[in-house]
Amino acid sequence: MVRLLQGDMNQATVYGDDPAAVARGFEQAGARIIHVVDLDGAVAGAPRNLDAVRAIRAATRCALDVSGGLRTVGAAREVFDAGADRIALGSVAFLDQPLLFELCRLFPGRVFGSLDVRGGRLAIKGWVETSPLGIEEAAALFKRAGVAVIIYTDIARDGTTAGVDCDKYARMARACGVPIIASGGIATLDDVRRLRARFSEGVVGAITGRALYEGRFTLAEGLAAAR
Repeated sequence: MVRLLQGDMNQATVYGDDPAAVARGFEQAGARIIHVVDLDGAVAGAPRNLDAVRAIRAATRCALDVSGGLRTVGAAREVFDAGADRIALGSVAFLDQPLLFELCRLFPGRVFGSLDVRGGRLAIKGWVETSPLGIEEAAALFKRAGVAVIIYTDIARDGTTAGVDCDKYARMARACGVPIIASGGIATLDDVRRLRARFSEGVVGAITGRALYEGRFTLAEGLAAAR
């Protein structure tokens, strides 16, 4: 189990080798949905950790949101068959827009969109390239396709526990009219509380990893702060 710093594969921290056990612990702490990223799949362009997804599915009743390597309808079906409840699409949504619309049609309400943003620009292909598509255009595309939620990742803060820019997430939610899950930089319970204050503005949740793994707060504390 790995956490990256600002999405850099060369700055990976390994926190454990039993994702199913971690997922079970998350559920026991009160989690209802777990965000799973197949980093190997993202690099390879096809799912590479289906066994891990199956193990997590067997270990917990939480909803699973899985991303990484989903570049065909077949790959999406494999991940759903392995136990995912939802999938998240990033680069492929902009590079293969017909696939985005097809997956939203085939799996209504089960497709999330991922906006990965660095310096006000949309990052794609493992965050190493920049898309010519503007952030607002990308969000509008997701809305037209019918994604259920947009995961908005602030790359500069991702994995850094540097704190969150709550205004940015709320602005995007208001502008695009799609619920936003905030990702990147959560370091303290105060960050969670500040995001909670934006829940009435279209921010519906947050993703945190490093802060939990490094013991900055427990998942139970984070969930309580979000209520």
